[in-house]
Amino acid sequence: MAEERQKVEIGFGLGQVLSVKLTQAELTDLRKAVESGDGWYDLKPEEGPIAINLGTVVFIRVVDSQHRIGFTG
Repeated sequence: MAEERQKVEIGFGLGQVLSVKLTQAELTDLRKAVESGDGWYDLKPEEGPIAINLGTVVFIRVVDSQHRIGFTG
């Protein structure tokens, strides 16, 4: 069985946001790469390979997977 993927948003310095689906291991590796500094990082989400300039990443956000319908109280 394949590992579950979660939606992750990667924000860049000029306001762009990239949304991808990553496994927990892929997310952990990405966070370590961003913390280590500059250079390029090859990300391989299910949508297809992406090369990321680590010096331009300003945030990584894991999107809540709970879907809500209607109003909440």
